[in-house]
Amino acid sequence: MTSVDIKKPWIETPLIESASFSKAAGCRVFLKLDLLQPSGSFKSRGVGNFIHSNLKTHPTKSPHFWISSGGNAGLAAVVAARDLNCKCSVVVPHSTKPFMITKLQEEGATEVIQHGASWFEADTHLRETYINHQDINGEGEGEGEEVNVYVPPFDHPLVWEGAGSMVDEIARQLPPREEVVSGSEKFPADCVIASVGGGGLFNGLVGGLEKHLKNSHSNVRVLAVETKGAHALSHSLNEGKLSSLDAITSQATSLGALRVSSRTFELASNPPSGVEVTSIVCSDADAARGVVRLADETRLQVELACGVSVEVAVGQELRKAMPDLKPESRVVVVVCGGSNISAEIIAGYREQLKAGWQ
Repeated sequence: MTSVDIKKPWIETPLIESASFSKAAGCRVFLKLDLLQPSGSFKSRGVGNFIHSNLKTHPTKSPHFWISSGGNAGLAAVVAARDLNCKCSVVVPHSTKPFMITKLQEEGATEVIQHGASWFEADTHLRETYINHQDINGEGEGEGEEVNVYVPPFDHPLVWEGAGSMVDEIARQLPPREEVVSGSEKFPADCVIASVGGGGLFNGLVGGLEKHLKNSHSNVRVLAVETKGAHALSHSLNEGKLSSLDAITSQATSLGALRVSSRTFELASNPPSGVEVTSIVCSDADAARGVVRLADETRLQVELACGVSVEVAVGQELRKAMPDLKPESRVVVVVCGGSNISAEIIAGYREQLKAGWQ
């Protein structure tokens, strides 16, 4: 395989304005539909970019990609590797549901191995068992030899770069503003709402915004949203240092990193010029309300980890973070997706909410 043969394993996704969400929020709400990526989540961008870049750099090697994941990053790696004619194995914690394990297998995983109670334990096992004697960049033995290559699910510049491609699309897809500020065009969004797990998406968004805001005097607020019990970023910000949660207790297991990347903490604590970051923590029930609302309004299905950002867009948290919100303000919600969801699961959330889930 040569570099000219290698296509990007992710796509440009639609951005739509939602009349019902806009009415509820009191401003213009746009949905960036990254659940339409080949793997069903935004992970196709970052993980896909890592795999794509590795193959371009080492076109004569035969990589066997390995990733640790609660599900979605692993699925993105499997789909990207499959579409690029490579092997990919996934190590998942025992908390990963059978539904997701079956999906990984059906999408073409070489192996799906369960180990440990958390992603951290699964990741440690992967590195110690399959990677430590390997070169992470794929510099293997001879040409054509199979090489085990570790794929970081969120903590790597290439992953962040892939996630940041979303900002270029948002800038191009949003309606241009009429006003010009100090001789330069304002960025077409006032706020971007996104869920935070390990921080790969957040890092990419902030990095992408920094690039676009270099020649603009406008500010963009990023709402970094987590669920209680998977609030690793909020926990570190409150501690004033990079710190780990004792355990993941949220049902939004896709957000289940005990600690965010050091770069995530750095960007949230000291964001680049023009970017303002607000950390928001909601309940699992809030996340479920977002899942149900999105399904009812758009017929789209997403995990709790995504639903929590949807709910923030139409609830009081947006007003708290942006008290100067106006009808013409533009808010983009990253509908990041996730495959651990079904109509039956959503029906269960609906019944729990009716029963008073808070």
